[in-house]
Formats: sequence, C-alpha cells, structure tokens
Amino acid sequence: MAKLNKEEFISSLKEMTLLEIKELVDAMKEEFGVDPSAVAVSAAPVAQAEEGPSTLTVVLTNAGAAKINVIKIIRDVTGLGLKDAKDLADNGGNIKENISSDEANELKAKLEEAGATVELK
Repeated sequence: MAKLNKEEFISSLKEMTLLEIKELVDAMKEEFGVDPSAVAVSAAPVAQAEEGPSTLTVVLTNAGAAKINVIKIIRDVTGLGLKDAKDLADNGGNIKENISSDEANELKAKLEEAGATVELK
C-alpha cells in the first residue's frame, strides 16, 4: 500500500460521510490505542462557545421513503419498541434530547443517510 501524504489524506477525508469518518476514528482508537480527537480537547470549549449551545435535541421531521431503515435507527439509538419507534417515524418528534453536538450531528447524519429529514434544536 502506498503511503499517503497529508494533502492526499485530507482530500480523501473530504469525500467521506460523517459516519465513515467516525468509523475511521474508532478504527484508529482500536489500532493505535489513542483517541485522535483528544488532541482537540483544549480547543473544544472555545469552539462550542462560538458555535452555540453545548447540548442539542435531534428532531425527526420526516422519515422519508425508506421508513423501515429510519425505524431501525430509532430503535437502536433510543431503545424503543417497534410500535413506539414506528409511531415516532410516522408522526415525527424528538429522537434524543440534550445530547452533545457531536453525538447529535452523528445521529443526524445516520438518519439523513437513511432518507429522513432531521433538525437539530
């Protein structure tokens, strides 16, 4: 395998979805035993103060055409039963409340990848 330089690595990251990047970070944690996001810990409070609230609520506005996939994600994330998850997918509403912005963005990316329309509040 050819060695990537910094520019090639960053270019390949730009082509990835948020979920794929999260999986890459998890694989790096497992392979090297370090958390690559720990480097940004000191800068995180400043960034959060500028970006807005530190906790968000993920709100489903529309499940989209692939509702079954959205229901599966809702069940995985919330632990709801099939009926409750289906009701939430049909009617919309809060999926998770008061979660970190990183977790909210990851959940939003998962749901949007499945075809749902999601808002962060």
